[in-house]
Amino acid sequence: MFYVVLLGMVAGFLALRLYMVLGKRTGHEQPLPKPAEDRAPITVLPRPIETPVESRELFGRNIAPRAETGLRAIVSAEPGFDVSRFLEGAQSAYRMILEAYWSGDEEQLAWLAEDDVRAAFVAAIAERAEAGHTLDNRLVTIERAAITDAVLTGKAARITVRFDAVIAAVTRDRDGVVVAGSMTDAVETHDIWTFARTLKSSDPNWKLADTDEA
Repeated sequence: MFYVVLLGMVAGFLALRLYMVLGKRTGHEQPLPKPAEDRAPITVLPRPIETPVESRELFGRNIAPRAETGLRAIVSAEPGFDVSRFLEGAQSAYRMILEAYWSGDEEQLAWLAEDDVRAAFVAAIAERAEAGHTLDNRLVTIERAAITDAVLTGKAARITVRFDAVIAAVTRDRDGVVVAGSMTDAVETHDIWTFARTLKSSDPNWKLADTDEA
């Protein structure tokens, strides 16, 4: 009986100690999580959508700002029009027209240039032949080709291109003697050519419609 009473006293003492340690709040305890139904709903903030910065150079660096409106009109009227491909073709036409003029190839000029420009080339070729001169010219390189203007009037499109090139030019007389220029001393040239075409026509070629010096 004595041991039973003693064990009861020990149990009561331990229970009191546990209450003193676990049953009191000290102010440093972590709060227990609330049941799901008692929690305030979590508001998920939407992530901002990063809008890519629109490139200001819509057509590339070889396009003057004043030409962009006209080019947009041309692209809108003929969606298949490609500005980069046009510039590549313009450089090829520049080389072909110069070489045709230098060699006196009037047939080549007929389908590369409009009538007024072709007539001016033909007149210069005739004048050169009458003087007994021949041109021994060579296009060394096209350093830059840039669209400086573009206009669409109805279906008539006109695009102006500036060519910065290096040309070696020699003029010879009937005996082959050099009368002007030098093949070893190439010079820089700056030409402004305007190409024209009727959009949506069966002829896909742009023809030289005007020439000038920069």
